[in-house]
Amino acid sequence: MAGSEELEQTTFTAMRQASREDYQKIGRHSLAYLSELPGRILTHLEILSGDTGGYAVDRLTHSLQSATRAQRDGRDDEYVACALLHDIGDTLACTNHAQLAATVLEPFVSEKNHWIVEHHGIFQGYYFFHHLGLERDMRDRFRDHPHWKDCAEFCEKYDQNSFDPAYDTLPLEHFEPLVAKVFAEPRKSIYLNEETGRIVG
Repeated sequence: MAGSEELEQTTFTAMRQASREDYQKIGRHSLAYLSELPGRILTHLEILSGDTGGYAVDRLTHSLQSATRAQRDGRDDEYVACALLHDIGDTLACTNHAQLAATVLEPFVSEKNHWIVEHHGIFQGYYFFHHLGLERDMRDRFRDHPHWKDCAEFCEKYDQNSFDPAYDTLPLEHFEPLVAKVFAEPRKSIYLNEETGRIVG
């Protein structure tokens, strides 16, 4: 698909002036831009490199290690992508990073995996909140939720233990095909055509 910069531009200056043809042009731009999303995600993951936040590995290594552990444990591509991206919000959403990551993933993953990512920050707190004067068992507010055990398992197996500089962590390049696959087509969006199940454009 042609890059959005190669496509025809519209000329209206207010949306109420636009025609169907204008939005067909814009739709083609949107589809081209969507096709480039995996590359932008990989670029943003690279931004996590260098800063450790005080841990023994930097933020990118932690994310890669989480994804590596999940993949080696036989998790499917979608789950591994969630492990890879679970902290992608660190750079812009320093106080609610889990929610930002969940928003990025939501159109492309199951409701369960979205919930795990969205709530992993609270569940991860089980391992350190008590050292900061916070409520260690904050995650128990969700004890009756059907995905409580899934989120607790994610944090136990793939998050809290993924700060090991000696672990054989796979590089970002290894996950490029997986990211391209998971982000190829959204499952849900206000821009999905109900009849075709495809993004309009």
